[in-house]
Amino acid sequence: MSKTVEIIYRKDYRPPDYRVETVELRFDLGEETTRVRSRLVLYADYDGAEGFRPLWLDGREMVLKSVKLDGRELVEGQYRLDEESLTILQPPRRFVLEIETELKPQLNSSLEGLYRSSGNFCTQCEAEGFRKITYYPDRPDVMARFTTTITADRQSCPVLLSNGNRVDGGELDDGRHWATWEDPFPKPSYLFALVAGDLAHVTDHFTTCSGRRVELRLYVEQHNIDKCEHAMRSLKQAMAWDEQVYGREYDLDIYMIVAVDDFNMGAMENKGLNIFNSKCVLASPETATDTDFHNIEAVVAHEYFHNWSGNRVTCRDWFQLSLKEGFTVFRDQQFSADMLSAAVQRITDVNRLRNFQFPEDHGPLAHPVRPDSYVEINNFYTATVYEKGAEVVRMIHTLLGPEGFRAGSDLYFERHDGQAVTVDDFVCAMEDANGVDLGQFRRWYSQAGTPRIEVSDTYDAASRRYTLCLRQSCPPTPGQEHKQPFHIPVAVALLDDTGEELAASQVLELREREQQFEFEGIGQRPIPSLLRGFSAPVIVDYPYSRQQLAFLMARDSDPFNCWEAGQKLATGIILPLVDDSQAGRKPVLD
Repeated sequence: MSKTVEIIYRKDYRPPDYRVETVELRFDLGEETTRVRSRLVLYADYDGAEGFRPLWLDGREMVLKSVKLDGRELVEGQYRLDEESLTILQPPRRFVLEIETELKPQLNSSLEGLYRSSGNFCTQCEAEGFRKITYYPDRPDVMARFTTTITADRQSCPVLLSNGNRVDGGELDDGRHWATWEDPFPKPSYLFALVAGDLAHVTDHFTTCSGRRVELRLYVEQHNIDKCEHAMRSLKQAMAWDEQVYGREYDLDIYMIVAVDDFNMGAMENKGLNIFNSKCVLASPETATDTDFHNIEAVVAHEYFHNWSGNRVTCRDWFQLSLKEGFTVFRDQQFSADMLSAAVQRITDVNRLRNFQFPEDHGPLAHPVRPDSYVEINNFYTATVYEKGAEVVRMIHTLLGPEGFRAGSDLYFERHDGQAVTVDDFVCAMEDANGVDLGQFRRWYSQAGTPRIEVSDTYDAASRRYTLCLRQSCPPTPGQEHKQPFHIPVAVALLDDTGEELAASQVLELREREQQFEFEGIGQRPIPSLLRGFSAPVIVDYPYSRQQLAFLMARDSDPFNCWEAGQKLATGIILPLVDDSQAGRKPVLD
Protein backbone atom coordinates (compact mmCIF):
# COMPACT_ATOMS: atom_id res chain seq x y z
CA MET A 1 0.00 0.00 0.00
CA SER A 2 1.48 3.35 -1.01
CA LYS A 3 2.20 5.99 1.60
CA THR A 4 -0.06 9.05 1.55
CA VAL A 5 1.78 12.11 0.30
CA GLU A 6 1.61 14.94 2.83
CA ILE A 7 1.57 18.45 1.40
CA ILE A 8 2.84 21.23 3.67
CA TYR A 9 1.17 24.62 3.14
CA ARG A 10 2.55 28.02 4.11
CA LYS A 11 -0.92 29.18 5.17
CA ASP A 12 -1.00 26.47 7.84
CA TYR A 13 1.99 27.83 9.74
CA ARG A 14 1.54 28.14 13.49
CA PRO A 15 4.17 29.07 16.07
CA PRO A 16 5.65 26.26 18.18
CA ASP A 17 3.83 25.40 21.40
CA TYR A 18 7.14 25.04 23.23
CA ARG A 19 10.39 26.98 23.05
CA VAL A 20 13.84 25.62 23.84
CA GLU A 21 15.97 27.87 26.02
CA THR A 22 19.20 25.85 26.16
CA VAL A 23 20.51 22.60 24.71
CA GLU A 24 23.30 20.50 26.18
CA LEU A 25 24.50 17.71 23.90
CA ARG A 26 26.93 14.97 24.86
CA PHE A 27 28.28 12.73 22.11
CA ASP A 28 30.13 9.52 22.92
CA LEU A 29 31.53 8.59 19.50
CA GLY A 30 32.29 4.90 19.08
CA GLU A 31 33.45 2.58 16.35
CA GLU A 32 30.15 0.69 16.20
CA THR A 33 27.63 2.90 17.98
CA THR A 34 27.38 6.50 19.13
CA ARG A 35 25.48 7.58 22.24
CA VAL A 36 23.86 11.02 22.26
CA ARG A 37 22.57 12.54 25.48
CA SER A 38 20.58 15.74 25.23
CA ARG A 39 19.38 18.02 28.01
CA LEU A 40 16.75 20.54 26.91
CA VAL A 41 15.36 23.38 29.00
CA LEU A 42 11.90 24.09 27.57
CA TYR A 43 8.96 26.34 28.33
CA ALA A 44 5.42 26.54 27.01
CA ASP A 45 4.60 29.38 24.65
CA TYR A 46 0.81 29.11 24.47
CA ASP A 47 -2.18 30.15 26.57
CA GLY A 48 -2.30 27.82 29.55
CA ALA A 49 -6.03 28.36 29.98
CA GLU A 50 -6.53 25.94 27.10
CA GLY A 51 -5.04 23.08 29.10
CA PHE A 52 -1.99 20.96 28.31
CA ARG A 53 -0.66 20.61 24.82
CA PRO A 54 1.62 17.70 23.93
CA LEU A 55 5.24 18.35 23.00
CA TRP A 56 6.10 17.03 19.54
CA LEU A 57 9.76 16.17 18.95
CA ASP A 58 10.97 15.16 15.49
CA GLY A 59 13.18 12.10 15.27
CA ARG A 60 13.89 9.12 13.07
CA GLU A 61 16.41 6.39 12.27
CA MET A 62 17.76 6.10 15.82
CA VAL A 63 17.13 4.06 18.95
CA LEU A 64 15.56 5.74 21.98
CA LYS A 65 17.29 4.51 25.15
CA SER A 66 15.65 6.72 27.77
CA VAL A 67 13.67 9.91 28.30
CA LYS A 68 13.45 11.84 31.58
CA LEU A 69 11.30 14.82 32.53
CA ASP A 70 12.63 16.88 35.44
CA GLY A 71 14.84 13.96 36.44
CA ARG A 72 12.13 11.28 36.39
CA GLU A 73 12.23 8.59 33.75
CA LEU A 74 9.07 8.46 31.68
CA VAL A 75 7.26 5.21 31.00
CA GLU A 76 4.87 4.13 28.28
CA GLY A 77 1.67 6.09 28.54
CA GLN A 78 3.56 9.27 29.39
CA TYR A 79 5.01 9.53 25.90
CA ARG A 80 4.26 8.23 22.42
CA LEU A 81 6.96 6.98 20.03
CA ASP A 82 6.69 6.27 16.31
CA GLU A 83 8.99 6.22 13.28
CA GLU A 84 8.92 10.01 12.86
CA SER A 85 8.53 11.47 16.34
CA LEU A 86 8.58 11.33 20.11
CA THR A 87 5.61 13.03 21.80
CA ILE A 88 5.56 13.99 25.47
CA LEU A 89 1.87 13.84 26.29
CA GLN A 90 1.40 16.17 29.28
CA PRO A 91 4.48 18.30 29.93
CA PRO A 92 4.37 21.14 32.49
CA ARG A 93 4.77 24.82 31.58
CA ARG A 94 8.52 24.78 32.22
CA PHE A 95 10.68 21.69 32.47
CA VAL A 96 13.93 19.89 31.71
CA LEU A 97 13.89 17.02 29.26
CA GLU A 98 16.77 14.53 29.07
CA ILE A 99 16.91 12.12 26.16
CA GLU A 100 19.41 9.41 25.32
CA THR A 101 19.61 7.95 21.84
CA GLU A 102 21.86 5.51 20.02
CA LEU A 103 23.07 5.97 16.45
CA LYS A 104 25.15 4.07 13.92
CA PRO A 105 26.86 6.86 11.93
CA GLN A 106 28.90 4.45 9.83
CA LEU A 107 25.65 3.01 8.40
CA ASN A 108 24.11 6.41 7.65
CA SER A 109 24.34 6.47 3.86
CA SER A 110 21.93 9.42 3.52
CA LEU A 111 24.72 11.78 4.66
CA GLU A 112 22.10 13.65 6.70
CA GLY A 113 22.39 13.98 10.44
CA LEU A 114 25.58 12.45 11.88
CA TYR A 115 27.50 10.14 9.54
CA ARG A 116 30.97 8.68 9.27
CA SER A 117 32.93 8.62 6.05
CA SER A 118 36.64 8.03 5.41
CA GLY A 119 37.09 7.68 9.16
CA ASN A 120 35.71 11.14 9.98
CA PHE A 121 32.48 11.95 11.80
CA CYS A 122 30.56 14.78 10.16
CA THR A 123 27.09 16.33 10.27
CA GLN A 124 24.68 17.86 7.78
CA CYS A 125 21.52 19.19 9.41
CA GLU A 126 19.90 21.55 6.87
CA ALA A 127 17.06 21.27 6.29
CA GLU A 128 15.83 18.40 8.50
CA GLY A 129 18.91 16.38 9.40
CA PHE A 130 19.11 17.17 13.11
CA ARG A 131 16.16 14.86 13.77
CA LYS A 132 18.46 11.95 12.87
CA ILE A 133 20.72 12.85 15.81
CA THR A 134 18.28 13.30 18.70
CA TYR A 135 14.62 14.00 19.33
CA TYR A 136 14.04 17.73 18.99
CA PRO A 137 11.58 20.32 17.60
CA ASP A 138 13.51 20.37 14.31
CA ARG A 139 12.14 23.56 12.79
CA PRO A 140 13.96 26.84 12.08
CA ASP A 141 11.79 29.02 14.34
CA VAL A 142 12.95 27.17 17.47
CA MET A 143 16.19 28.91 18.42
CA ALA A 144 18.30 27.90 21.42
CA ARG A 145 21.80 28.23 22.86
CA PHE A 146 23.83 25.05 22.36
CA THR A 147 26.64 23.56 24.45
CA THR A 148 28.22 20.44 22.96
CA THR A 149 30.62 17.95 24.54
CA ILE A 150 32.29 15.37 22.30
CA THR A 151 34.15 12.30 23.55
CA ALA A 152 36.08 10.06 21.17
CA ASP A 153 39.18 7.94 20.72
CA ARG A 154 42.21 10.23 20.63
CA GLN A 155 44.08 8.21 18.01
CA SER A 156 41.29 8.00 15.42
CA CYS A 157 39.70 11.37 16.26
CA PRO A 158 42.37 13.79 17.48
CA VAL A 159 40.22 16.73 16.29
CA LEU A 160 36.87 17.41 18.01
CA LEU A 161 34.89 20.39 16.69
CA SER A 162 31.46 21.94 17.14
CA ASN A 163 29.76 25.34 17.02
CA GLY A 164 30.91 28.34 19.02
CA ASN A 165 34.00 28.71 21.20
CA ARG A 166 35.90 25.85 22.81
CA VAL A 167 35.54 26.28 26.59
CA ASP A 168 36.95 23.04 28.02
CA GLY A 169 38.59 19.75 27.16
CA GLY A 170 40.81 17.03 28.51
CA GLU A 171 42.16 13.49 28.48
CA LEU A 172 40.55 10.29 29.80
CA ASP A 173 42.29 7.19 31.14
CA ASP A 174 41.05 4.85 28.40
CA GLY A 175 42.81 6.57 25.49
CA ARG A 176 39.87 8.81 24.81
CA HIS A 177 39.60 12.58 25.09
CA TRP A 178 36.87 15.19 25.15
CA ALA A 179 36.12 18.78 24.20
CA THR A 180 33.28 21.15 25.08
CA TRP A 181 32.09 23.88 22.74
CA GLU A 182 29.70 26.65 23.71
CA ASP A 183 27.75 28.78 21.25
CA PRO A 184 26.45 31.89 23.05
CA PHE A 185 24.10 32.84 20.20
CA PRO A 186 20.68 31.21 19.81
CA LYS A 187 20.35 29.20 16.62
CA PRO A 188 17.97 26.73 14.99
CA SER A 189 18.87 23.06 14.92
CA TYR A 190 19.71 23.10 11.19
CA LEU A 191 22.85 25.14 12.03
CA PHE A 192 24.24 22.56 14.45
CA ALA A 193 27.54 20.99 13.40
CA LEU A 194 29.98 18.39 14.66
CA VAL A 195 33.22 17.18 13.09
CA ALA A 196 35.55 14.62 14.61
CA GLY A 197 38.44 12.89 12.92
CA ASP A 198 42.06 12.98 11.89
CA LEU A 199 42.41 16.34 10.15
CA ALA A 200 45.25 18.76 9.51
CA HIS A 201 44.75 22.50 9.69
CA VAL A 202 46.18 25.90 8.82
CA THR A 203 45.73 28.91 11.10
CA ASP A 204 45.52 32.65 10.59
CA HIS A 205 43.76 35.52 12.32
CA PHE A 206 41.57 38.52 11.56
CA THR A 207 41.26 41.72 13.58
CA THR A 208 37.71 43.05 13.51
CA CYS A 209 36.69 46.69 13.22
CA SER A 210 36.31 46.90 17.01
CA GLY A 211 39.79 45.49 17.57
CA ARG A 212 38.83 41.90 18.46
CA ARG A 213 41.26 39.20 17.34
CA VAL A 214 39.49 36.25 15.72
CA GLU A 215 41.33 32.99 15.15
CA LEU A 216 40.76 31.47 11.70
CA ARG A 217 41.22 27.74 11.13
CA LEU A 218 40.84 25.72 7.96
CA TYR A 219 40.71 21.95 8.60
CA VAL A 220 41.40 19.53 5.74
CA GLU A 221 42.38 15.96 5.13
CA GLN A 222 46.15 15.65 5.24
CA HIS A 223 46.60 15.25 1.47
CA ASN A 224 44.93 18.65 0.91
CA ILE A 225 46.99 20.74 3.32
CA ASP A 226 48.82 22.54 0.49
CA LYS A 227 45.57 23.82 -1.11
CA CYS A 228 44.27 26.14 1.62
CA GLU A 229 45.94 29.48 0.92
CA HIS A 230 43.37 30.92 -1.48
CA ALA A 231 40.40 29.98 0.71
CA MET A 232 41.98 31.57 3.78
CA ARG A 233 42.74 34.75 1.87
CA SER A 234 39.17 34.81 0.52
CA LEU A 235 37.77 34.44 4.03
CA LYS A 236 39.74 37.41 5.33
CA GLN A 237 38.64 39.52 2.37
CA ALA A 238 35.00 38.57 2.98
CA MET A 239 35.21 39.46 6.67
CA ALA A 240 36.67 42.89 5.88
CA TRP A 241 34.15 43.52 3.07
CA ASP A 242 31.15 42.67 5.25
CA GLU A 243 32.32 45.18 7.84
CA GLN A 244 32.85 47.91 5.26
CA VAL A 245 29.75 47.41 3.09
CA TYR A 246 27.16 46.11 5.58
CA GLY A 247 28.62 47.02 8.98
CA ARG A 248 28.56 43.36 10.05
CA GLU A 249 31.29 42.30 12.49
CA TYR A 250 32.07 38.67 13.30
CA ASP A 251 30.91 37.65 16.77
CA LEU A 252 32.81 34.55 17.99
CA ASP A 253 36.44 34.09 19.05
CA ILE A 254 37.12 31.55 16.30
CA TYR A 255 35.89 30.88 12.78
CA MET A 256 36.43 27.41 11.34
CA ILE A 257 36.06 25.85 7.92
CA VAL A 258 36.24 22.09 7.47
CA ALA A 259 36.80 20.72 3.96
CA VAL A 260 36.26 17.00 3.39
CA ASP A 261 36.00 14.99 0.20
CA ASP A 262 32.74 13.25 1.17
CA PHE A 263 30.50 16.17 2.16
CA ASN A 264 27.35 16.07 0.03
CA MET A 265 25.91 19.61 0.28
CA GLY A 266 28.67 21.61 -1.41
CA ALA A 267 28.97 24.04 1.49
CA MET A 268 27.06 24.68 4.72
CA GLU A 269 27.04 27.78 6.93
CA ASN A 270 26.84 26.14 10.38
CA LYS A 271 27.47 28.77 13.06
CA GLY A 272 31.24 29.23 13.43
CA LEU A 273 31.94 25.84 11.81
CA ASN A 274 31.37 25.85 8.06
CA ILE A 275 31.62 22.47 6.35
CA PHE A 276 32.57 22.29 2.66
CA ASN A 277 33.12 19.67 0.05
CA SER A 278 36.81 19.91 -0.83
CA LYS A 279 36.15 21.00 -4.41
CA CYS A 280 34.34 24.12 -3.15
CA VAL A 281 37.21 25.43 -1.04
CA LEU A 282 40.57 23.92 -2.01
CA ALA A 283 42.76 24.87 -4.97
CA SER A 284 46.35 24.93 -6.14
CA PRO A 285 47.77 26.85 -9.12
CA GLU A 286 49.01 23.60 -10.65
CA THR A 287 45.54 22.11 -11.14
CA ALA A 288 42.89 24.82 -10.63
CA THR A 289 41.54 27.16 -13.29
CA ASP A 290 40.80 30.86 -12.90
CA THR A 291 37.13 29.92 -12.65
CA ASP A 292 37.92 27.53 -9.80
CA PHE A 293 39.67 30.29 -7.87
CA HIS A 294 36.80 32.70 -8.48
CA ASN A 295 34.17 30.15 -7.42
CA ILE A 296 36.04 29.33 -4.22
CA GLU A 297 36.27 33.01 -3.34
CA ALA A 298 32.51 33.39 -3.90
CA VAL A 299 31.48 30.26 -1.97
CA VAL A 300 33.71 31.03 1.02
CA ALA A 301 32.24 34.53 1.11
CA HIS A 302 28.68 33.26 0.71
CA GLU A 303 28.92 30.93 3.69
CA TYR A 304 30.62 33.60 5.80
CA PHE A 305 27.95 36.20 4.95
CA HIS A 306 25.34 33.77 6.27
CA ASN A 307 26.65 34.50 9.76
CA TRP A 308 24.30 37.49 9.73
CA SER A 309 21.94 36.86 6.80
CA GLY A 310 20.82 33.39 7.86
CA ASN A 311 22.30 32.67 11.28
CA ARG A 312 21.88 35.74 13.49
CA VAL A 313 18.61 36.40 11.61
CA THR A 314 17.11 33.18 10.30
CA CYS A 315 13.95 31.86 8.61
CA ARG A 316 10.65 31.41 10.41
CA ASP A 317 9.85 28.40 8.21
CA TRP A 318 11.27 26.80 5.07
CA PHE A 319 8.87 28.70 2.81
CA GLN A 320 11.07 31.70 3.68
CA LEU A 321 14.25 29.99 2.39
CA SER A 322 14.98 32.83 -0.03
CA LEU A 323 15.07 35.22 2.93
CA LYS A 324 18.51 33.88 3.73
CA GLU A 325 19.59 32.44 0.40
CA GLY A 326 18.40 35.14 -2.00
CA PHE A 327 19.79 37.90 0.22
CA THR A 328 23.10 36.09 0.72
CA VAL A 329 23.53 35.25 -2.97
CA PHE A 330 23.04 38.95 -3.71
CA ARG A 331 25.66 39.79 -1.08
CA ASP A 332 28.19 37.33 -2.50
CA GLN A 333 27.55 38.70 -6.01
CA GLN A 334 28.26 42.21 -4.72
CA PHE A 335 31.43 40.96 -3.07
CA SER A 336 32.65 39.21 -6.22
CA ALA A 337 31.91 42.34 -8.26
CA ASP A 338 34.08 44.37 -5.89
CA MET A 339 36.90 41.83 -5.82
CA LEU A 340 37.15 41.37 -9.61
CA SER A 341 35.35 42.93 -12.60
CA ALA A 342 31.85 44.18 -11.84
CA ALA A 343 30.91 43.92 -15.52
CA VAL A 344 32.12 40.34 -15.91
CA GLN A 345 30.43 39.36 -12.65
CA ARG A 346 27.10 40.80 -13.75
CA ILE A 347 27.29 39.04 -17.11
CA THR A 348 28.14 35.78 -15.34
CA ASP A 349 25.23 36.17 -12.91
CA VAL A 350 22.73 36.88 -15.69
CA ASN A 351 23.99 34.00 -17.82
CA ARG A 352 23.45 31.65 -14.89
CA LEU A 353 19.97 33.05 -14.32
CA ARG A 354 18.98 32.69 -17.97
CA ASN A 355 20.48 29.23 -18.37
CA PHE A 356 19.01 27.69 -15.22
CA GLN A 357 16.27 29.83 -13.68
CA PHE A 358 14.45 31.08 -16.78
CA PRO A 359 13.84 27.49 -17.99
CA GLU A 360 12.59 26.63 -14.50
CA ASP A 361 10.12 29.53 -14.69
CA HIS A 362 8.90 28.31 -18.09
CA GLY A 363 8.54 24.65 -17.14
CA PRO A 364 6.16 22.39 -15.20
CA LEU A 365 8.11 22.95 -11.96
CA ALA A 366 7.76 26.75 -12.00
CA HIS A 367 7.22 28.10 -8.49
CA PRO A 368 7.39 31.47 -6.74
CA VAL A 369 10.49 32.67 -4.92
CA ARG A 370 8.45 32.07 -1.76
CA PRO A 371 6.52 28.84 -2.42
CA ASP A 372 3.05 28.28 -1.01
CA SER A 373 3.39 24.52 -0.53
CA TYR A 374 5.83 21.64 -0.72
CA VAL A 375 6.03 17.89 -0.26
CA GLU A 376 9.81 17.64 0.20
CA ILE A 377 11.63 20.81 1.24
CA ASN A 378 14.96 19.60 -0.17
CA ASN A 379 13.42 19.97 -3.64
CA PHE A 380 13.12 23.74 -3.15
CA TYR A 381 16.84 24.48 -3.09
CA THR A 382 16.35 25.79 -6.60
CA ALA A 383 17.58 28.44 -8.99
CA THR A 384 14.33 30.30 -8.38
CA VAL A 385 14.84 30.51 -4.62
CA TYR A 386 18.55 31.32 -4.92
CA GLU A 387 19.26 33.17 -8.18
CA LYS A 388 15.87 34.77 -8.81
CA GLY A 389 15.66 35.50 -5.09
CA ALA A 390 18.94 37.39 -5.40
CA GLU A 391 17.57 39.36 -8.36
CA VAL A 392 14.53 40.36 -6.29
CA VAL A 393 16.83 41.72 -3.57
CA ARG A 394 18.89 43.47 -6.25
CA MET A 395 15.73 45.19 -7.55
CA ILE A 396 15.08 46.56 -4.05
CA HIS A 397 18.67 47.83 -4.06
CA THR A 398 18.03 49.45 -7.47
CA LEU A 399 14.80 51.10 -6.33
CA LEU A 400 16.17 52.42 -3.03
CA GLY A 401 19.76 53.15 -4.08
CA PRO A 402 22.88 52.04 -2.16
CA GLU A 403 22.32 54.33 0.84
CA GLY A 404 18.64 53.49 1.14
CA PHE A 405 19.33 49.77 0.87
CA ARG A 406 22.05 49.99 3.53
CA ALA A 407 19.65 51.82 5.85
CA GLY A 408 17.11 49.05 5.27
CA SER A 409 19.58 46.22 5.90
CA ASP A 410 20.87 47.93 9.05
CA LEU A 411 17.32 48.18 10.37
CA TYR A 412 16.60 44.57 9.39
CA PHE A 413 19.60 43.23 11.32
CA GLU A 414 18.99 45.51 14.31
CA ARG A 415 15.27 44.79 14.52
CA HIS A 416 15.46 41.03 14.04
CA ASP A 417 18.80 39.93 15.55
CA GLY A 418 18.26 36.57 17.25
CA GLN A 419 14.89 36.02 15.58
CA ALA A 420 13.36 33.71 12.97
CA VAL A 421 11.48 35.94 10.53
CA THR A 422 9.87 36.14 7.10
CA VAL A 423 10.39 37.69 3.69
CA ASP A 424 7.73 40.25 4.63
CA ASP A 425 9.82 41.29 7.66
CA PHE A 426 12.77 41.94 5.34
CA VAL A 427 10.68 44.04 2.95
CA CYS A 428 9.07 45.91 5.86
CA ALA A 429 12.51 46.92 7.14
CA MET A 430 13.34 48.30 3.71
CA GLU A 431 10.03 50.20 3.63
CA ASP A 432 10.34 51.59 7.15
CA ALA A 433 13.93 52.74 6.71
CA ASN A 434 13.08 54.62 3.51
CA GLY A 435 9.46 55.69 3.92
CA VAL A 436 8.31 53.84 0.80
CA ASP A 437 5.54 51.40 -0.05
CA LEU A 438 6.70 48.12 -1.61
CA GLY A 439 3.31 46.44 -1.42
CA GLN A 440 3.03 45.77 -5.16
CA PHE A 441 6.70 44.79 -5.29
CA ARG A 442 5.93 41.82 -3.01
CA ARG A 443 4.35 40.09 -6.02
CA TRP A 444 7.88 39.12 -7.01
CA TYR A 445 7.85 36.76 -4.02
CA SER A 446 4.37 35.32 -4.63
CA GLN A 447 4.05 35.07 -8.44
CA ALA A 448 6.01 32.59 -10.54
CA GLY A 449 7.10 33.11 -14.12
CA THR A 450 9.38 35.42 -16.09
CA PRO A 451 7.70 38.71 -17.06
CA ARG A 452 8.06 39.96 -20.62
CA ILE A 453 8.18 43.66 -21.50
CA GLU A 454 7.27 44.76 -25.02
CA VAL A 455 8.76 48.15 -25.82
CA SER A 456 7.70 50.56 -28.54
CA ASP A 457 8.68 54.20 -28.99
CA THR A 458 7.79 57.38 -30.84
CA TYR A 459 9.65 60.61 -31.44
CA ASP A 460 8.11 64.01 -32.19
CA ALA A 461 10.82 66.25 -33.67
CA ALA A 462 8.65 69.37 -33.51
CA SER A 463 8.04 69.13 -29.76
CA ARG A 464 11.39 67.42 -29.08
CA ARG A 465 9.50 64.72 -27.20
CA TYR A 466 10.44 61.05 -27.06
CA THR A 467 7.96 58.51 -25.70
CA LEU A 468 8.59 54.97 -24.52
CA CYS A 469 5.63 52.63 -24.20
CA LEU A 470 6.19 49.58 -21.97
CA ARG A 471 3.73 46.67 -21.83
CA GLN A 472 4.28 43.88 -19.31
CA SER A 473 2.86 40.38 -19.29
CA CYS A 474 3.64 37.08 -17.60
CA PRO A 475 2.63 33.66 -18.92
CA PRO A 476 0.54 31.23 -16.86
CA THR A 477 2.42 28.88 -14.54
CA PRO A 478 1.18 25.83 -12.59
CA GLY A 479 -1.47 27.00 -10.14
CA GLN A 480 -1.28 30.62 -11.33
CA GLU A 481 -3.26 31.19 -14.51
CA HIS A 482 -3.55 34.97 -14.25
CA LYS A 483 -0.81 37.31 -13.00
CA GLN A 484 -1.14 40.76 -11.51
CA PRO A 485 1.24 43.46 -12.81
CA PHE A 486 4.69 43.41 -11.26
CA HIS A 487 6.54 46.47 -9.95
CA ILE A 488 9.54 46.42 -12.32
CA PRO A 489 12.55 48.76 -12.19
CA VAL A 490 13.62 49.38 -15.79
CA ALA A 491 16.93 51.25 -16.02
CA VAL A 492 17.21 53.19 -19.29
CA ALA A 493 19.34 55.81 -21.02
CA LEU A 494 18.78 57.61 -24.33
CA LEU A 495 21.84 57.83 -26.57
CA ASP A 496 22.54 60.22 -29.44
CA ASP A 497 24.38 59.21 -32.61
CA THR A 498 27.77 59.62 -30.88
CA GLY A 499 26.88 57.53 -27.84
CA GLU A 500 26.40 60.50 -25.53
CA GLU A 501 23.40 60.39 -23.22
CA LEU A 502 20.57 62.69 -24.32
CA ALA A 503 18.76 61.74 -21.12
CA ALA A 504 20.79 60.55 -18.16
CA SER A 505 20.42 56.95 -17.07
CA GLN A 506 17.39 56.59 -14.82
CA VAL A 507 15.13 53.92 -13.39
CA LEU A 508 11.59 53.81 -14.76
CA GLU A 509 9.16 52.14 -12.36
CA LEU A 510 6.77 50.03 -14.41
CA ARG A 511 3.71 49.26 -12.28
CA GLU A 512 0.83 48.98 -14.76
CA ARG A 513 0.23 46.51 -17.55
CA GLU A 514 0.97 49.36 -19.95
CA GLN A 515 2.67 52.66 -19.19
CA GLN A 516 4.08 55.52 -21.23
CA PHE A 517 7.14 57.50 -20.21
CA GLU A 518 7.80 60.85 -21.90
CA PHE A 519 11.17 62.56 -22.22
CA GLU A 520 11.22 66.27 -23.06
CA GLY A 521 13.94 68.30 -24.74
CA ILE A 522 15.34 65.45 -26.83
CA GLY A 523 16.98 67.03 -29.88
CA GLN A 524 17.14 63.93 -32.10
CA ARG A 525 15.62 60.48 -32.25
CA PRO A 526 17.60 58.53 -29.68
CA ILE A 527 18.65 54.93 -29.48
CA PRO A 528 17.31 53.56 -26.18
CA SER A 529 19.61 51.56 -23.92
CA LEU A 530 17.04 49.38 -22.13
CA LEU A 531 17.20 47.38 -18.90
CA ARG A 532 20.71 48.65 -18.15
CA GLY A 533 22.70 46.37 -15.90
CA PHE A 534 19.88 43.86 -16.32
CA SER A 535 17.89 45.80 -13.73
CA ALA A 536 15.10 43.19 -13.52
CA PRO A 537 14.81 39.44 -14.27
CA VAL A 538 12.60 39.93 -17.32
CA ILE A 539 12.66 39.48 -21.09
CA VAL A 540 12.64 42.72 -23.10
CA ASP A 541 11.39 42.85 -26.68
CA TYR A 542 12.43 45.88 -28.73
CA PRO A 543 12.92 45.83 -32.52
CA TYR A 544 16.59 46.85 -32.65
CA SER A 545 18.11 46.87 -36.13
CA ARG A 546 21.51 45.36 -36.75
CA GLN A 547 22.91 48.85 -37.11
CA GLN A 548 21.51 49.86 -33.72
CA LEU A 549 22.90 46.73 -32.07
CA ALA A 550 26.32 47.39 -33.59
CA PHE A 551 26.11 50.97 -32.34
CA LEU A 552 25.20 49.88 -28.79
CA MET A 553 27.95 47.29 -28.83
CA ALA A 554 30.48 49.98 -29.72
CA ARG A 555 29.13 53.02 -27.86
CA ASP A 556 26.89 52.07 -24.93
CA SER A 557 28.52 53.08 -21.65
CA ASP A 558 26.65 50.35 -19.77
CA PRO A 559 28.95 47.30 -19.92
CA PHE A 560 26.17 44.74 -19.60
CA ASN A 561 24.12 46.27 -22.41
CA CYS A 562 27.25 46.58 -24.54
CA TRP A 563 27.79 42.83 -24.13
CA GLU A 564 24.08 42.11 -24.61
CA ALA A 565 23.99 44.02 -27.90
CA GLY A 566 26.97 42.04 -29.14
CA GLN A 567 25.26 38.77 -28.25
CA LYS A 568 22.05 39.72 -30.04
CA LEU A 569 23.94 40.97 -33.07
CA ALA A 570 26.00 37.78 -33.33
CA THR A 571 23.08 35.39 -32.84
CA GLY A 572 20.97 37.42 -35.27
CA ILE A 573 23.61 36.79 -37.93
CA ILE A 574 24.69 33.24 -37.05
CA LEU A 575 21.34 31.53 -36.45
CA PRO A 576 19.89 32.29 -39.93
CA LEU A 577 23.07 30.86 -41.45
CA VAL A 578 22.60 27.70 -39.39
CA ASP A 579 18.97 27.47 -40.54
CA ASP A 580 20.07 27.80 -44.17
CA SER A 581 22.69 25.11 -43.76
CA GLN A 582 20.27 22.70 -42.08
CA ALA A 583 17.70 23.31 -44.84
CA GLY A 584 20.25 22.55 -47.56
CA ARG A 585 20.46 26.14 -48.73
CA LYS A 586 23.75 27.89 -49.37
CA PRO A 587 24.43 30.20 -46.41
CA VAL A 588 24.70 33.81 -47.52
CA LEU A 589 26.15 36.43 -45.20
CA ASP A 590 24.55 39.79 -45.92
